[in-house]
Amino acid sequence: MNSFQIFWERFSDPDTFLTILTGLRNTVIIAVFGLVLGFLIGCVIAAVQLPRSRNVVLKIFQKIGDGYIAIFRGTPMMVQLLLLHFAVLANVNIEPVVEVSLIFGLNSGAYMAEIIRSGINSVDKGQMEAGRSLGLSYPVTMLRIVLPQAVKNVIPTIGNEFISLLKETSIVSVVGLTDLTRSLKAIADSTYEYFVPYIALALIYFVLVMIITLVIKLVERRLKKSEKR
Repeated sequence: MNSFQIFWERFSDPDTFLTILTGLRNTVIIAVFGLVLGFLIGCVIAAVQLPRSRNVVLKIFQKIGDGYIAIFRGTPMMVQLLLLHFAVLANVNIEPVVEVSLIFGLNSGAYMAEIIRSGINSVDKGQMEAGRSLGLSYPVTMLRIVLPQAVKNVIPTIGNEFISLLKETSIVSVVGLTDLTRSLKAIADSTYEYFVPYIALALIYFVLVMIITLVIKLVERRLKKSEKR
């Protein structure tokens, strides 16, 4: 049998196919949950960092935010995963997928904070002033007026972050979690035929990225149409 036949024989095996589906599910869950958590963290950090105030408490939170961003942007994702899994969360009873998703969310939060901050800075300052002049507090004005416009401005960048998270999930096998990469690697290791399984892996990631890209473009078009109305 040639390489393609060997691969197909293993790929079509019910147990192997189920493992691949499990890996695909875990990959998508980690990327989606990581993006959502990262977005929430990013919004909070960006909103706290922007105000210029002499308030001591606010300045402390701003310093914490700066440190958080510096640590998670300044260290490799692999190191963060290993450190948090084996040293910090080792004795915590938590589902592996949830644990890894949490770590990815913490990492994404550092990048999302900068993305959201740039989006907020792109919104006309008059929007904040208008909200405050109407008697709205800073948090309410930020949440209801500024943030929606900021997110709209950075939709493509958020899409890129989602794609990056999806591709970075390929490292989660180092902590024993079955993901898309590990499930295809298992076929390669069992057959000693590496070319076809890894080509198949690359194609699956490529299709996933193309789907995300298409969805982002559709969202952008819908937002542009809503602006013209």
